[in-house]
Amino acid sequence: MTDRAFVAQLEGYGVTTAEIHYYRPDAPSLLQLFVWQEYDLAPDFPVLFDFLDHWQREIKAALHSVRIAHDKLIGPREWRAVDGIIPLQ
Repeated sequence: MTDRAFVAQLEGYGVTTAEIHYYRPDAPSLLQLFVWQEYDLAPDFPVLFDFLDHWQREIKAALHSVRIAHDKLIGPREWRAVDGIIPLQ
């Protein structure tokens, strides 16, 4: 069985982390931080924007700001051919 995360990385997905700052519904003058992380495609971020659409529809907390970080874990720099055999004793 193949890991879903590995298959997503091979399809071009990378890890996206979003810091979501929002106003607390019970105390509107206070900001709260929520950290969200999922595999997503940059630069369009369809998974993140689906989550943010869900947030605005279903969660009563108003968004203040969202900061995004993204990194592809598998890329050309990590794949290289090895020519030779290394004996281990």
